[in-house]
Amino acid sequence: MLSISIRLYNQTFRAHNSYHTLTGAQVPTVRSCIGALLVLIALALGREPLSLRMVAVAACAVLALWPEALIGPSFQMSFAAVIAIVSLHNVQRIRQFLAPREEGCLRRFGRRATILFLTGLVIELALMPIVLFHFHRAGLYGAAANLFAIPLVTFVTMPLVALALFLDLAGVGAPVWWLVGQSLNLLLGIAHFFAEQPGSVKLAPRIGMGTMLLYLGGALWLALWQGRARLWGLAPLVLSAGLIVIAPVPDLLVTRDGRDIGIANQADRLLVLRQGKGGYAQQNLLELAGTDQAPLELAEWPRSHCSREFCRFSLDGLERNWEVLVARNRDQVAERALAAACARVDIVIAARYLPRSCRPRWLKADRGFLAREGGLAIHLDESRVDTVAADQGEHGWWRGRD
Repeated sequence: MLSISIRLYNQTFRAHNSYHTLTGAQVPTVRSCIGALLVLIALALGREPLSLRMVAVAACAVLALWPEALIGPSFQMSFAAVIAIVSLHNVQRIRQFLAPREEGCLRRFGRRATILFLTGLVIELALMPIVLFHFHRAGLYGAAANLFAIPLVTFVTMPLVALALFLDLAGVGAPVWWLVGQSLNLLLGIAHFFAEQPGSVKLAPRIGMGTMLLYLGGALWLALWQGRARLWGLAPLVLSAGLIVIAPVPDLLVTRDGRDIGIANQADRLLVLRQGKGGYAQQNLLELAGTDQAPLELAEWPRSHCSREFCRFSLDGLERNWEVLVARNRDQVAERALAAACARVDIVIAARYLPRSCRPRWLKADRGFLAREGGLAIHLDESRVDTVAADQGEHGWWRGRD
């Protein structure tokens, strides 16, 4: 028995080593390779193959090689999914549900389909806060889609690929490759069907680090503890979920160069200074505003008054209205007229340097201020300005201008 396990270990090691090399040694690949080898070692030694110790060893190995991976979405999502799977299948009731028994094929298929859906649902719930934190959007119907996609890939697509590769040795694999293409088209059709359903995508504005740490603490408690004590992890999970749902959207968003701004909460969709073609800066504004609707140019907003050089508009607050002046370009303006315009507003935003005589009532975000502080997220009701420098200023890779 041991010799068979050793041979199986060697074969699997060579297969995973080739897979690891061909795919570029990304974090999920390394985790998969280490996990597979640990499972085989556990089976050879007669130990439990699926355990959180295996996940911990794989995580330590990855972090020993790439410690910076800890803050990346690839590491977090990969290990969060595996922890969710292992924790779910270590629950006693799930073990009893999956235990072999005398039953018909239909009931066995129903149990397998149920656990497949439940596993997908748990993975979706585990990954959703991480995905929203990094990408500001997450799919909601992944578990239902996987109920169809996983059997299709496992029992149709992959066997057809293997058969096509084998037949290619004789140069007769073309018909099978056509079938592979049809199965992939069906897979894409499943993805498009669920993506087009109402509410298929959850959008969220920026999530605070405190909320994320609260979620991670509750999730790890729920995964690591056994018995009734693990249920205490639900409290921080529910609290973090509530904070994600009610996360405030900034009233004003300003990029570091001041050439792109976004106005949220005042219209049915995001308002931008200039209508672009879906560039990187504008895409970031849409994500931070938590919307996927096409933005509207500020000059077309009925509540704004624009000249060739500036746009002026009023934003509604809980206690007062805020007057805002935004420069549309870097054209020179008479200093006296500019100083008078600045004195009548609360906020001035410009991609150019403004003279000292420009003194708005609250905030002047000109080129010098933005170069020093980075992009801005302005919350009017709280009179709060969140800057990139406030989050990144203590890191070596951030260099704001003095």
